[in-house]
Amino acid sequence: MGDEMFNVVLVAPQIPPNTGNIGRLCVCTDTILHLVKPLGFSLDEKYIKRSGMDYWNHLNLNIYESFDDLMDIVGESDFYFFSTKTEKTYLECPYKDGDFLIFGNEGSGLPGYLYQKYPEKLYTIPMPGKYARSLNLANSVAIVLYQALQT
Repeated sequence: MGDEMFNVVLVAPQIPPNTGNIGRLCVCTDTILHLVKPLGFSLDEKYIKRSGMDYWNHLNLNIYESFDDLMDIVGESDFYFFSTKTEKTYLECPYKDGDFLIFGNEGSGLPGYLYQKYPEKLYTIPMPGKYARSLNLANSVAIVLYQALQT
């Protein structure tokens, strides 16, 4: 799985329009979307369908009960985490086809234990703004995915 295209992973996403927009982005870039439960919404919600528009039925989507279930599938694949709580930028990430680009949820980000377990695989998007806390999840995925596609 994922040998010829990128993989976007959302860990416990909470906001349906973000996931819908990311699904649309994945269809437009031939990227696989992986969702890790718990989801903060139903995949049948109209907000996902509205954001994903008519792209949603073309989405290559996988859903996992837990992050460990995803990691059992990922196995030897390369994976990278994106967070506001690290120093290396997304421009330093060694992207290649088949990589898994992993994002936390809108409320709390990635599960805390991942920071200790995979410190060398953490990257951030710089935010030089005086009041910056975080970017919208869909925007973050778009920035990182298009950088990965460019490499």
